[in-house]
Amino acid sequence: MVGGGGVLGAAHVGVGYALEQRGFVPDMIIGTSVGALNGAIAATHPGRAARRLDRVWTHARRREVFPLGYLSSRASLFADHGLRRLIAEAGLPRRIEDLAIPFTAVAMDLVTGAQVLLDHGDLESALLASAAIPGVLPPVDREGRTLVDGGVIAFVPVLAALRAGAASVVVLSTGPSSGPPRPAVTPWRARAVAGRAGLLLLQHQIERDLREVAEQIPTVVLPTGIETWPAPWDFSHSRRLIHTASRAAGRFLDGLRVDGPGLYRAGGPPVTSPALSMSRTAVGEAGR
Repeated sequence: MVGGGGVLGAAHVGVGYALEQRGFVPDMIIGTSVGALNGAIAATHPGRAARRLDRVWTHARRREVFPLGYLSSRASLFADHGLRRLIAEAGLPRRIEDLAIPFTAVAMDLVTGAQVLLDHGDLESALLASAAIPGVLPPVDREGRTLVDGGVIAFVPVLAALRAGAASVVVLSTGPSSGPPRPAVTPWRARAVAGRAGLLLLQHQIERDLREVAEQIPTVVLPTGIETWPAPWDFSHSRRLIHTASRAAGRFLDGLRVDGPGLYRAGGPPVTSPALSMSRTAVGEAGR
């Protein structure tokens, strides 16, 4: 599963290098937010997408991805023509069914709050919907529904992978929400209180979903090794994120042993079976 928000998605490229170098090719890819774009590119070029993604992230600039623009609906801070251009330049097929690997982009119905799994039809609108951060990028009207970023309801869409019949999941996660909640010491001003509460809410959602799925199938969360995350719109950090994540994920994979259902991640209990011998579903979060 693949996800991320803005430049944080560059960490997936580093993890992708580590996976490809070890011969990992997923049977299915489920992506949320910008991770849906990364996932679609990976689904177009199985086993050789990391270098293409590297070029996307190291050449991207804030003014191109998040261009300020006036929208007549006033539904967002940014127009989406920068993201549309990024999708067009990625050389993707027009329809989801034409991807080489089965792919699903996760979005949320803004009217009902329901999770929407986009696994067929127009690929561009699916990617735009999955990446439509509420208030930041405009909602997408698709098949009679108004859709926004799926990370609102499924930051790490492992439940979607389980329902799709995955025998195991490999999670590519990004941002400060990637791991369990950590204690924080900070001056408790209004902004800090709101930010901390939002982060804890998100982390608890992620942990709940991961543990529910891990009770039934092997669930591997790949580390990025990144301690300091930039703002999602600061693309000057792409190269650092890629290199750091590649090293951290590679070290983890080289020591990984999977032995049945469970949650496998850095700092977890040791296990003892052949690494990555499972059916391979890649799952990504929608890190902000």
